[in-house]
Amino acid sequence: MTYFAILITFVLIENFILTKFLGLCPFIGVSKKMDSAIGMGFAVIFVMSMASIVTWVVWNFFLVRLHLEFLKTITFILVIAALVQLVEMIIQKISPPLYKALGIYLPLITTNCAVLGIALIAVVDGKIAVVDKKFDVFQSFFAGFSAGVGFLLAIILMSSLREQFETEWIPKPFRGIPIAFITAGLMALAFMAFDQGLLLKLLGGR
Repeated sequence: MTYFAILITFVLIENFILTKFLGLCPFIGVSKKMDSAIGMGFAVIFVMSMASIVTWVVWNFFLVRLHLEFLKTITFILVIAALVQLVEMIIQKISPPLYKALGIYLPLITTNCAVLGIALIAVVDGKIAVVDKKFDVFQSFFAGFSAGVGFLLAIILMSSLREQFETEWIPKPFRGIPIAFITAGLMALAFMAFDQGLLLKLLGGR
């Protein structure tokens, strides 16, 4: 039940894009086409998952034990930057067209506040409302994976809508980025229907 609660929390209830509004730059910039959106989504899943497990190890076995907790932000950013470099090299080798389509937004994952956010939430805070205990290393990894799945869900939904907009008439002042932000706002309102009460019901009223 703990892993189910983590999944539902970070995919729906606390979706980093639509409820915390983190990572909007790649969300808006790469969601024009479905192929690039899916590629970015899986790249973020990988980086979030690996960042969560690596930063958990760094936090618990080095920073806390050496009383260097104040270095958590810069340390986590360095870990994320190294992982993004790894992802860049893999995508460039495996799929040059996807690498070209992602463009500047791929290295920008380094400064994607959603990735840093899940590292801080899953590792430093290490718990959610219905799981009132510190995450272990596997739960932190799963929290990062779930947050990445939430990012993928949001960007796929946005991409499908933006592709549809290409065939619809939209007033000139709203074309492009303006209609994308309006759509993102409406999606965020829809996701407000997912709350802790829903999760408690799914968990059997606990």
